[in-house]
Amino acid sequence: MQRGLSMSEPPRAPLPFEFLPQVSSFKVMSDDIDDGELLPNAHCLNGFGLTGGNLSPHLRWEDFPEKTRSFAVTCYDPDAPTGGGFWQWMVLDIPRDVTELPTGAGSGDKVGLPNGAVHVRNDLGTTEYCGAAAPDGELHRYVFAVHALDCESLEVEPTASPGLAGFYLTSHTLARATLVPFFAR
Repeated sequence: MQRGLSMSEPPRAPLPFEFLPQVSSFKVMSDDIDDGELLPNAHCLNGFGLTGGNLSPHLRWEDFPEKTRSFAVTCYDPDAPTGGGFWQWMVLDIPRDVTELPTGAGSGDKVGLPNGAVHVRNDLGTTEYCGAAAPDGELHRYVFAVHALDCESLEVEPTASPGLAGFYLTSHTLARATLVPFFAR
């Protein structure tokens, strides 16, 4: 995987789900972000010298498999200079009848999350959405994914690492929908 991308280069590194078992896809949309476009400042990190809003974006999904019993929402930066990417956000155990999260649902106070949904810690170690950030001059991709799951709960503790949560997530994913906006400063 290539370290961040210069703003003049198109993204070339594989996306994280390309290495996992293939699953079907469905539709995910947002009132806040667009696939292949720059992330608005509201969804970028407020910290480390950035002055973003640190708000998770609105997400809405449809046409998922009939056998879906719950959902998970994740955000991952495959271009982070860590050797293993960076998990920005993980929400598990979203009930099947919930097909939309409002802007800001990733706040640490869980306002906007449905009952039963669980934030798992991100790579900053917090259980909330961590907005986009990248070193100066680099263009990073942010993979927002909605996962349709075959179980009502993954039974993962909020203190679990993103890697452990991802293991359970992968083994229960029926289908996945993604939006991939960019961030650069």
